[in-house]
Amino acid sequence: MPVVNRIADFAADMTAWRQHLHTIPELQFECHETAAFVADRLREFGVDELHEGIAKTGIVAIINGQGEGPTIGLRADMDALPIPEETEVEYTSKNPGKMHACGHDGHTTMLLGAARYLAETRNFRGRVALIFQPAEEEGGGAGVMVEEGIMDRFDISQVYALHNAPGFAEGSFYTTPGPIMAAVDTFEVHIQGVGGHGAMPHETRDPVMAACGIAQAIQTIVSRNHYALDDLVVSVTQIHTGTVNNVIPDTAYINGTVRAFDPNVQKMVIERMEQIVQGQATSYGVEARLDYEKNYPATINDAEKAGFAADVARDISGVERVVDNTGREMGAEDFSYMLQSRPGAYLFLGQGEGAGLHHPKYNFNDEIAPIGASFFARIVEKAQPLS
Repeated sequence: MPVVNRIADFAADMTAWRQHLHTIPELQFECHETAAFVADRLREFGVDELHEGIAKTGIVAIINGQGEGPTIGLRADMDALPIPEETEVEYTSKNPGKMHACGHDGHTTMLLGAARYLAETRNFRGRVALIFQPAEEEGGGAGVMVEEGIMDRFDISQVYALHNAPGFAEGSFYTTPGPIMAAVDTFEVHIQGVGGHGAMPHETRDPVMAACGIAQAIQTIVSRNHYALDDLVVSVTQIHTGTVNNVIPDTAYINGTVRAFDPNVQKMVIERMEQIVQGQATSYGVEARLDYEKNYPATINDAEKAGFAADVARDISGVERVVDNTGREMGAEDFSYMLQSRPGAYLFLGQGEGAGLHHPKYNFNDEIAPIGASFFARIVEKAQPLS
């Protein structure tokens, strides 16, 4: 694969960076050691500006090109997951109960590789803003960085990001114009009944049966209340109630997730869920409260930028290894906040076979780091050429 020769020259350094980052996973906004490592490398590379402490541990580094021009943003996420690692690699997590199970150590490494190359060559006009973001997995760090003004402060005109994709051919790319990942919402239902002896259910108001009724009725939102061609997922993922086999409890708790693309679909889900919860509660003689929270919005690629990014990916990996209209998927990503603020694109980079994302045996494939770094570097040079 035609990765940038200079980036191929320091591929071994990138592997060392990535494997070190893998040993120090940190959660949400608490990416202190990770950010310190990133900042040290950026200083070594000679970036022109280094802005730390954005969204607590986020970083924006500026590299000036040659001559006047716009600023292009490149983003990598830095945080890990609260998962005990089971990889048994030599560079396993040193932080018990935490691991890089989603490859953000690799994403950070790819952007560092691009930073080193761009700082050396400066074969572009304008500026590049390197965005190292905490709290993608939980906390919406991208949204916080946008709220803290990075797009206006650094005059970013367009923005791009990559995510590794286990199970797809090593070095392949895929993306799509328009929506690529769903909005994600969460819901909780708190049920208050009247408990009692399991042998005397007539003296109770059973929250267990109410929970079962509510959970089943919620599933009819997808099957009976929405247009079949509008993507929608409503999943009940938790039901907690009771303690022993001969006691009907006082309370029950339901939790779940909603994935959609259209705000009108989200609105319909909220309205129907409120009706179902209250209606089922009345029918079972209990009280129930719905707590519904909108989280990350849908990740929507700018069609023109997605096409441009796919063309750059073809320069790196070849025409046959890039799919530019894969359709959308129901996962979520807080890069959506950056795409709401500026046009850009989100792409997936295949890393070959292996454990899937968020699995305790997952490990980033170091062989794709030079490919991702080459993509980041080339997209800057293609978007803001000297000539």
